[in-house]
Amino acid sequence: MAKYLLLKHYRGAPEAPNGVPMDQWTPAEIDAHIQYMNDFAERLEGTGEFVDSQALSAQGTFVRSDGPGRPPVTDGPFAETKDLIAGWMVIDVDSYDRALALAGELSAAPGAGGEPIHEWLELRPFMGVPTTVDE
Repeated sequence: MAKYLLLKHYRGAPEAPNGVPMDQWTPAEIDAHIQYMNDFAERLEGTGEFVDSQALSAQGTFVRSDGPGRPPVTDGPFAETKDLIAGWMVIDVDSYDRALALAGELSAAPGAGGEPIHEWLELRPFMGVPTTVDE
């Protein structure tokens, strides 16, 4: 089994065909999206492929060291042009092809108008996981 991270982006990924921002969705559309995500995770729990997932707030700050004895340097809250992660899911699957298939399925979660978002998800193997894709 090999672990992969599926990253969902608020910003920073290519534009999705149904890219209406979630803050413009109706409460019912948000509920349907979350239910799809929960059902997807529950199904993967049943197959032993689900590891963990979390949704993240749109708020955040970049932080770095400014040297010994100096306070951390911050850059935030996030500027509108910065990449912003909406959430993530970790899966543990038998192959890279299985990870691709699951990412494609998760990309079809419903969004505005109840239509699939077809969002771009970032699929990243954990360190030490061989893939069949040239990087």
